[in-house]
Amino acid sequence: MSVTQQRKLLPEQLRWTCDPGQFDFATTDDLPELEGTLGQARALASIDFGLDIRESGFNLFLTGEAGTGRTSTIKNILKKKAKTEPAPFDWVYVNNFKSPDLPIALALPAGKGTELAHDMEELIDAVRTIIPKALDSKEYETNKSAIVEAYQEKNNELFGKLEAEAEEKGFALQRTVSGLVMVPQKEGRNYTQEEYEALGDQEKEKLEEVGQELTEKLNDVLRQVRENEKQTKESLAQLDRDLGNSSVGHHIDPLREKYGDTPKVVAYLNAVQDDIITNLEDFKPQQPVQSPIPGLKLPRQEPSFERYQVNIFVDNHDAQGAPVVFEPNPTYSNLFGRTEHIMQMGGTATTNFTMIKPGALHKANGGYLIVDAREVLVNPYSWDALKRCIRSAEIKFEDPLEQYRFITIVSMKPEAIPLQAKIIMIGSPWIYYLLYHLEPDYRKFFKVKVDFDSRIARTPEVLQDYALFVSTHCKNEKLLPFDRSGVAGLIEYSARLVEDQEKLSSQFMEIADLIREASYWAGKDGGGPVTHSHVANAIEQKIYRSNRIEERMQELFDDGTILVDVDGAVPGQINGLSVISLGDHTFGRPSRVTARVYLGRAGMVNIEREVKLSGPIHDKGVLILTGYLGGKFAHDMPLSFSASICFEQNYEGVEGDSASSTELYCLLSAFSGVPIRQGIAVTGSVNQHGMIQPIGGVNFKIEGFYAVCKAKGLTGEQGVIIPKSNERHLMLNDEVVQAVRDGRFHIWSVETIDQGIELLTGVEAGERQEDGTYPEGTINHLVDKRLREMIESMKKFGASDKDEKKQEGEK
Repeated sequence: MSVTQQRKLLPEQLRWTCDPGQFDFATTDDLPELEGTLGQARALASIDFGLDIRESGFNLFLTGEAGTGRTSTIKNILKKKAKTEPAPFDWVYVNNFKSPDLPIALALPAGKGTELAHDMEELIDAVRTIIPKALDSKEYETNKSAIVEAYQEKNNELFGKLEAEAEEKGFALQRTVSGLVMVPQKEGRNYTQEEYEALGDQEKEKLEEVGQELTEKLNDVLRQVRENEKQTKESLAQLDRDLGNSSVGHHIDPLREKYGDTPKVVAYLNAVQDDIITNLEDFKPQQPVQSPIPGLKLPRQEPSFERYQVNIFVDNHDAQGAPVVFEPNPTYSNLFGRTEHIMQMGGTATTNFTMIKPGALHKANGGYLIVDAREVLVNPYSWDALKRCIRSAEIKFEDPLEQYRFITIVSMKPEAIPLQAKIIMIGSPWIYYLLYHLEPDYRKFFKVKVDFDSRIARTPEVLQDYALFVSTHCKNEKLLPFDRSGVAGLIEYSARLVEDQEKLSSQFMEIADLIREASYWAGKDGGGPVTHSHVANAIEQKIYRSNRIEERMQELFDDGTILVDVDGAVPGQINGLSVISLGDHTFGRPSRVTARVYLGRAGMVNIEREVKLSGPIHDKGVLILTGYLGGKFAHDMPLSFSASICFEQNYEGVEGDSASSTELYCLLSAFSGVPIRQGIAVTGSVNQHGMIQPIGGVNFKIEGFYAVCKAKGLTGEQGVIIPKSNERHLMLNDEVVQAVRDGRFHIWSVETIDQGIELLTGVEAGERQEDGTYPEGTINHLVDKRLREMIESMKKFGASDKDEKKQEGEK
């Protein structure tokens, strides 16, 4: 058997075909929905661990490629798990009667928060009815009058005794602008100025002494009056307290008993009772305000009872287990709550404890919060605040802009709420590694990594689960059902996505899109079950919508604008293969690679590198070629040559080492002078020992070269050489497989450079013999011969140069 036949792959090796016969259903309507997640055993085990462990810092970070089911998986798991867990506390904010700017947070069992708000509303309604009646009651008026009359009687008695004593001593108690004073009397009237001046010094002195004595007694009486007034006010206040206690107490006592298990609520109820009693006047009917403008009626100013309201902050009365909250827009206020304001006339903004609104973290307290990592990081202050909450285990209301202001603004400082929740962040691998290496606190607070793989092993169980996955999507989205061939076609597409005959894609976003599109085309075709042909049509239509540039590039090959030969044989020229990715579409195209060798000591010259169109990996691949040539041919002589390698008509960058074997074949052809078959394209990287290594995008590369060969005319001699280690990655389309089956196109696989050069040239590569030489006529012999000739030529040029210099020196 020739080398060409030995290395040729059979049609059965070019793709894996899913057998519809392994499924025992007619359509996916016969199947139940998928329970759990398809594959991802590692991720599921990590999730179970992260959700079960309760120690601090064991929050979860779900990483993986988009579309691998990260969000849907964690939501489904939490939906089931949360139902088995108890509903968390209700949280309410109430007024702090001592410091209104520091509202109090109360925790109550689920459902009790609403009850407390309702109870307080009923209490205030009852008090607003009872207290005015009590204040207008005959008993209250009688007791109040008795206290006032007792006060007046005491005052009258004190002033009566003082006036009698003053009258005996010739004085009278009179009220002046400056207050009460003792004035001397003469015949029942005040002294005139002349009469007083006419008195002798002894009489004046006596009047002053008596006046001073009486003034001191007057001061004593006034002090006693003030004391009586103070006692009277206290008595009236005690009367109000007694009235309040009797009117309000029997309404609040049942509430104290009802909420007796929560001391903080009882303390709040006591504060409510004290405030009501202190402000009984607020409960009296308010008198209309007199308008300063005649005829203009001003609205009656009713006192506000808002301070007795209960702000139901987090309400879990309808909760069926622990909360699961997904916050799609994790801004600071959406995560940590906010305090709203009301703009009043004049532009003044006012607020109170009833305007405190919860954030997602409050709603998820006692349960689970899911956020997108990127969204958290791009929203100002969110990430830093989230770290503080996890570190302190409490959710605190703060103004994130406060530290940036020059003037401190007075605002409320609601009491912090203890945090007991699992935080679950979802992000790409890039974000995970950036946080891990650049954010020290990340490792403290997100200790559980949940890694979703983009591919899963193809097992019989996974194939059955794929059918259940299709059934789930069809039923949930009211799509047409798939028959067995349709499911098989979908699974084959999944293997094509990962380019692996033994793996399937777990990027279910793309799979779900294809399910929807195949259902659409089946509907256009009459509305029956989705078959393999509908899936194939959906794939074709999807490619057609995105491959405009690919077709334009194909036209350049067709009209000869891009030079490429697919027939004949040329030395130092070969067809390499490249992959082009344009967003949602990837395709392969051949690229002509040429090599020229000539005398010199420059070694390998990579033209792409010289003009800065070559990436570092491609540069590495070219440098490996020198290592291969040195190890192969320089065991008894130095290498002395110059060679240039170029990707013709390349005006963009070249990256990757998948063309290194291609470049080496081209060099060997250039050194040996043996032409390379232009109908064969090559891909594969090479190491310094000449071993062919696997590359990516093998299916796109083969299909791209096939398209060019088809356009220029298939001869039956054309094909592609790939690394043998890439055989399992073949998932070629039906057209290429059929062309191979018909003998119009071929795929060969090789493991070494020697195997590849034999296929390309039809000449034996040649093994090194014991004396270090290669068999006559082999590729390696011709290359070795050319290198030795170049060395001899360089020696002659070197000797002639020395002779010329010597002659110049003698002259």
